[in-house]
This record gives sequence, structure tokens and C-alpha cells, in this order.
Amino acid sequence: MTTPPAEPAAAFATLVARFGEGWEKGNADVMAEVFAEDAVFLSGPFETPVRGRTAIRDYWRDVPREQAEIAFRYGEIFVVGPWFATEYKCTFRRRRTGEAVVVRGALFCETSGEQISEMRLYWERSVRRS
Repeated sequence: MTTPPAEPAAAFATLVARFGEGWEKGNADVMAEVFAEDAVFLSGPFETPVRGRTAIRDYWRDVPREQAEIAFRYGEIFVVGPWFATEYKCTFRRRRTGEAVVVRGALFCETSGEQISEMRLYWERSVRRS
């Protein structure tokens, strides 16, 4: 186990903010850079884990083709040692159908050094109809 940063909540908030910034811009490279080289990403509780920074980047690379007008927000960061959690909300419009989508959930991360070694997402998606 590694020692968490001196100001973990601030450091972990930076990781989440950077991840969210990448999502908003549809930039899988930015999203992937917050992960350790051998990180594990679980997009949902029953999904197959995605292993490694390259595979995580590949997982997110289609965002610009599928999502537009993306906004990502997160709440207070809760820290226990090298682990942290926060609630998040991401809204976007589906490019093919124009539907407005709201994803609300929580993310749970373990860190190694100054990067995420594991991220688990738990979420609920709803579609706003006009």
C-alpha cells in the first residue's frame, strides 16, 4: 500500500476534475492520464473490468461520436487512506437521437501514488424527453 498525498482530498479532487474535464471534451487521452499504467476500470458493478491505461483510453475514445454538450460535476470527496469516493452527475445529448441524458452516480477509487489504480462507477441513467 502506498502513502496517500499530504492533502488527499485536494489531490483526489484534482484527479476527478481532470477525468471530468476529459469526459466533457471527449478527450480519452486526458481521461486516461489520471490512471496508473496497470489501473483497473469498472464502468458498472456487473461489467467486465477494463485493465490498463491503454484499454481505459480505448474504452472512452468513442465519446465524441456518441455524446455532445457534455457537462460533468462532482460532489464532496470522501477520503480513507488511499481510497476516495464522490457522487457525480454527467449530462449530455446523444448525437444520433438528440435525447438529453442524465447520468447520476458515485465513483469509488483506489490510488497508487498520484494516480488512480482502480475506479468503480455506480450510476443511474435517465433520458429527458421533450
